[in-house]
Amino acid sequence: MNTRNKAFFAQLMEQHKGIVYKIVNSYCQNQDDRQDLAQEILTTMWLVFDKYDNAYKFSTWMYRIALNVAISYYRKDSKRQDKANANEGYMVHIPDLSQEGERSEEVRQLYDFIAQLDKLNKAIMLLYLESESYDSIASSLGLSKTNVATRIGRIKEALKNQFETQES
Repeated sequence: MNTRNKAFFAQLMEQHKGIVYKIVNSYCQNQDDRQDLAQEILTTMWLVFDKYDNAYKFSTWMYRIALNVAISYYRKDSKRQDKANANEGYMVHIPDLSQEGERSEEVRQLYDFIAQLDKLNKAIMLLYLESESYDSIASSLGLSKTNVATRIGRIKEALKNQFETQES
């Protein structure tokens, strides 16, 4: 990679670092795992950056790589024991600090619910909450658009039931 591309890569990573934070915080519950996964994601992006096609949104490309690395990270080591402490629980920590103080109880419950989903459904919901289209989610995760729509519908229904159960 030439110097110009290195600077461009660094600039893009700075602009979109929230994507990496969001994914590592969603998939890992302790700091060591987060750092390991973030490093693996950034290394993978660095290695394939020359193949990035700027005809597509950079954030979509970044999500695709980061999610695939995160899912593979856990598939590689099925014996991985999550070392999360009780205080960390299964809370998804999305680092949107600008709205941290405004997070309502319902939003916290939503992120708790998402954290309990399996890896693929968690990835789908992270992209869905980023307002990615079904086509984009399907493309990023190697699924059909119909499969994405079906999974989102089922997740929404389960979420609705969970909220109704808590209210009664």
